[in-house]
Amino acid sequence: MGSRTARVLKSESVPPSNGSAAESPRARRFGLFELDLRAGELRRSGIKVKLQEQPFQILTLLLERPGEVVTREDLRNRLWPADTFVDFDHSLNAAIKRLRDALGDSAENPTFVETVARRGYRFLAPVTTTFGDGAITTAQPSSPDIPVAMPAAKPARHFHLWSIAAAAGLALILFGIKLGLSLASHHTVVQAQPRISRLTANPADDRVRAAAISRDRRYLAFADETGFYLRQIDTGETHSLALPKNMRPDSISWFPDSVHMIAAVSVPDQDSDLWEISALSGESRRLFDHGRLPSVSPDGSQVAFVTGMSMDESVWIMGSDGSQARKLVGKPGNFFGSVAWSPDGTTIAYTRGTFSHSWGVKGTIELLNLHDGRVSGLLDLHDLGFFLFLQAPLAWAPDGHVICSLGEPPPRQLDSNLWSLTLDDQKKIRGAPQRLTSDSGAVTSISTSGDGQRIIYVKGIPQPDVYVAKLDGRNLISEPKRLTLDDRQDLPFDWTLDGHTVIFISDRTGVFNAYRQDIDQPVPDVLIGGNRPIFTPRLSPDGTQIIYLADTDWTGKPPSATLMSMPIAGGAPHRIVRASWFSNQQCARAPATLCLYSVVGDGQLTLFRFDPTDGPGAQVYQIKDDLPEYYNWTLSPDGTMLATAKSKANEGSPQIHLIFLNSNAEKWLTVEGLPAVSALDWAADSRSLWVTSAGEQENSLLNVDLQGRSRVVWRPSKMMVKWAIPSRDGRSLALHVTSSSANVWMLERQ
Repeated sequence: MGSRTARVLKSESVPPSNGSAAESPRARRFGLFELDLRAGELRRSGIKVKLQEQPFQILTLLLERPGEVVTREDLRNRLWPADTFVDFDHSLNAAIKRLRDALGDSAENPTFVETVARRGYRFLAPVTTTFGDGAITTAQPSSPDIPVAMPAAKPARHFHLWSIAAAAGLALILFGIKLGLSLASHHTVVQAQPRISRLTANPADDRVRAAAISRDRRYLAFADETGFYLRQIDTGETHSLALPKNMRPDSISWFPDSVHMIAAVSVPDQDSDLWEISALSGESRRLFDHGRLPSVSPDGSQVAFVTGMSMDESVWIMGSDGSQARKLVGKPGNFFGSVAWSPDGTTIAYTRGTFSHSWGVKGTIELLNLHDGRVSGLLDLHDLGFFLFLQAPLAWAPDGHVICSLGEPPPRQLDSNLWSLTLDDQKKIRGAPQRLTSDSGAVTSISTSGDGQRIIYVKGIPQPDVYVAKLDGRNLISEPKRLTLDDRQDLPFDWTLDGHTVIFISDRTGVFNAYRQDIDQPVPDVLIGGNRPIFTPRLSPDGTQIIYLADTDWTGKPPSATLMSMPIAGGAPHRIVRASWFSNQQCARAPATLCLYSVVGDGQLTLFRFDPTDGPGAQVYQIKDDLPEYYNWTLSPDGTMLATAKSKANEGSPQIHLIFLNSNAEKWLTVEGLPAVSALDWAADSRSLWVTSAGEQENSLLNVDLQGRSRVVWRPSKMMVKWAIPSRDGRSLALHVTSSSANVWMLERQ
């Protein structure tokens, strides 16, 4: 266990007592960055960032005083001696600009360096300092009146977002990136600053998957890609807990005895099951199949948890031994993000999302009284859109405060932070929510100690990217390589005609635009820019037009968008059709000319023809189902076949439905060994399909031929593959892949 202990940081926040080398600052960390004071280097995710001396000195001074105004005079004294002649204003402004460029920051919407008019600059993010003796301190800047705003889509459950999105089609992806709305009445300032300590130091390729603090506040149970571990928080002593091979916890809840815990444990390509695990002996036993997000009652007699597939989830309760399991709440169209018990054990709180074709997705934090079954709303998140797709973790502290995660507005749309809700005796919110943290990254789980003084949370940086793989027929020639190297959301949708350039969307400017990037280039070119989001850019059959969704209005009832076309070489856009609840659009490839789009309605998914120039056409096919948003479809490149798949758990092996458009014949393909199909796209030759499996943490890319024979082509380690888009020549695949770094942090209330 020596290597494991070396990778876990001390939890104590110990300030330096003198200027000795052992106790002088060695490095300062913020977000993805580390400033190595001894080496004089700035690194982002371990990679050195070029930074000249003056911007380096400015950053050093700002990090020494996070949250405080560093005056321009302070910077003059640090950078230029009194007898130095320099155009101070110009030189300082230029140095600040170079610093912001290195950090990827914006003067208009700063994440790190804020301009304080006529005074100086202020560093906004929390700063963790490592000293020569290994001690750690975290400085948490105060936040002046920051509104609660919705987060963007993320993984969420960091990864759960994308399994939902693939099952529901584009409509749910679009809701996931609705940004910038806030609860205007909930502005607040934290009155007492808590102490924040980082408890793990896992690198990007070894994210923490789950973590929870014991009720006696002494132990941290956490799982990463290497195993399952128990750590004594105050000493740092850590040892491993045994689980069957390839099994890893995805969520954890302790019993009151601080000896036993319930964990949702999964293996790749399978749903998680609930297991009871002893922290002393490591013994484990299965309690319930297909359960996740367990929450043990205050007296340890019951366990509440979530079960079911995306958009058909429910909250259940069972005895602590797995007996008398019963459903509490949930119906088709629901998804749940977290469950927590009230301190008196009479009520549970949970985050719930509900899908409706008339008003989109409604999000709420609700309370369920276990005595009478009455459900009441605690916080209505309808105006916050897809808040729940960040998993929306919450915990109910013994003092009655509900600790939850809320997201940040652009350009920090991938970030979420902890907020505290104060409840009165009637379990109603009293006063405004209070912000507890304001750093970068997405919160994926929260737990509290029995006295409520220690709050443990897992926070990571979600990273959706475009990967590219070379093909030889139905085989990958080599391991897929990452194409997009930025830290924003990048989603591929097509290739140019020559098969050398990927077409994708990215929110690197704060709003989704369309880009093109050659597989041999390090950076992309803008294809369709502007201040309004662009989605699903795909080419027309002859490759001369780019077809995309624009003018999205996801606040309308019902939500709507416009299908547009524009010459790929540049020119004026052309409106094709406006409709409610677009879920997908695709075209065949020349010499075929068929183009289809689909809309989701109550109890049906309908596909229509369209022409990029002449506009919409007749209905082609319709699927009738109570949950049509479960369906994903793809049009074969030769324009002769549709393939559809419904993503739903616990119904046996998933099936792919083939519809032959020229003859109205049908065929069903059964894909064995998977819980569900997440996404599917035709191969370039129309003879097989690229299919991704559904999963919470890891999954697989498969190739399925027209006889239903399937084989795993790629099973990424520590990542998830969401879909695969082949180039027209069939020699390359563009893959949508999500990864994440994540570590455990502890907030201690003063």
